[in-house]
Order: sequence, then C-alpha cells, then structure tokens
Amino acid sequence: MALRFTPEDHARIAGAIAAAERETGGEIYAVFARASDDYRFVAATLALALSLLFGWVAALVAALSGLALPALLVETAQLAGAAILFLLLRSSHLTMLFVPPALARARAARMARAQFLAHNLHRTPERTGVLLFVSEAERYAEVIADEGIAAEVPQAEWDGIVAGLVEAAKGDRLVEGFEAAVGRSGALLAARFPPDPAGRNAIPDRLVEI
Repeated sequence: MALRFTPEDHARIAGAIAAAERETGGEIYAVFARASDDYRFVAATLALALSLLFGWVAALVAALSGLALPALLVETAQLAGAAILFLLLRSSHLTMLFVPPALARARAARMARAQFLAHNLHRTPERTGVLLFVSEAERYAEVIADEGIAAEVPQAEWDGIVAGLVEAAKGDRLVEGFEAAVGRSGALLAARFPPDPAGRNAIPDRLVEI
C-alpha cells in the first residue's frame, strides 16, 4: 500500500516540529521519498538477461533436435525482453522485487545524505540539524544528525527512533511515526542544546515529499 499524506497530515508534522524546536536550539527536518532511485538499470539488466536466456534455451533445443534455429525464435526472444522491460518500467513495485537489498539500502542512504545537504541542515548556526528520512520503496529509514549533535547523543538513541519509523511505516501509521520521531528527537536535543534566545528558526518546519 502506497503511503499518502493529506494537508492535515503535513500540518500535524509541521506542528510537532515547531513544538519540539521551541524547547531547543536544534533544527529538525522531515523528508519522505517515494523511492530513492528509479532502478531503470535493474529493469534493463533483467530484461536483457532473460532475453538472452530465452534465446540460449531455444538454441539448445534446436541443437539437440538437429534443427536449425528459426529466425522467429530469435525475434521472439527479443520481443520477450522488450515486454519484460516494459512491464518492469511500468511497475516500480515489480522492479523492486529484483533489486538486491544491499543496493536498495545504499541508494536510500545516498538519497538521505543528499537531502541533508540539499536542505542546508549542515549549515545551522550550531551545527545542530537533524534529518528524519523515510524512503518507501526501499522500506528504509534513517536519522542523520550534524556533527554538533553526533558527539553528544549516542547512536543507540537514533537507532531507536529509526526502528519506530520503520514500524509505523509498516502499519501505515507514518504520520504518528513522524510525530513520535520528532518528539523524541526534540527531547534529545532539548537535554543538550537549549533554545536560541533570539528565537531563530534556520530551517522551515515541514515534511517534504519527493
């Protein structure tokens, strides 16, 4: 089931971020990605491999039977490869069945870091930016904390937040999952980074969908 966010959902998450940031000088940002890659190269590779396999099997059968390989079989193999590629490109869910888990994790992790930089979370005044990232297709979640926080908060704390996001996504409760993750992140930041006396808000309070 594809996860969807209504305007009310966005308002809830933005409100949770604003409330958390009133207690700390840290900055929290949330990003939800439908997918971290289109994996077209996976679809193309699979289609080519299956097309070659079909052609090889046809050639083997022809050789064992003592018959010449009909041109029609070659064309059929090519058409089969094209049909497979078309189906995979039309269905991201089908394509994901053939994406190696390690590759999916690597692409999602790369996207998380790209989003951290794209939204300037590395440029907060005290280096206290935190990204809450979820990528649906890869079933991946990550919390990235800038260097000002990383030395102060044990990794186990972030791992617990990630586990909560993953469970919430599985249960189609990601709005609540983000709210809980924001609340927990805010508490961790508040214990170590007091609110900015000037009340500055360097990063907008929002959930971004990509």
